[in-house]
Amino acid sequence: MTDIRELHRGETELAAPAMLALRPRWETAGAIVDLIDTRLRPAGYRLAGLFDGEHESAVCVLGFREITTSGWGHVVYVDDLSTLPDARGHGHADRLLSWVEAEARRLGCEALHLDSGVGPDRFAAHRLYMRHHLAIGAHHFHLDL
Repeated sequence: MTDIRELHRGETELAAPAMLALRPRWETAGAIVDLIDTRLRPAGYRLAGLFDGEHESAVCVLGFREITTSGWGHVVYVDDLSTLPDARGHGHADRLLSWVEAEARRLGCEALHLDSGVGPDRFAAHRLYMRHHLAIGAHHFHLDL
């Protein structure tokens, strides 16, 4: 049986293994916990985890923010959605995406937004988003500095 719950300050380490699977640039659990708790949470970042009863840490995590922009209005923006490699293929990300959609509706948001990388390693994620009726609505441009 799985359990989805929001992870608060002091529980962020439970999300670290799954977060590092998506964001290896942070290298250590301590670095990702510090980033989330000292820089992201104060800016409104929230974190949800899915627990499978077999692992101590969350097997799938989702980081998101409730924001208002001139272009999108009042939305939930998903920053991070990651499943531990050995826990993939069991519908965990699907359940977390449904959970955050319900949270966005509860908050009275107009939409749910996320960006996704491109390439063959992202095809499974894209299929998940399409199953949840997320449309490709923009190209995201960036410039490394």
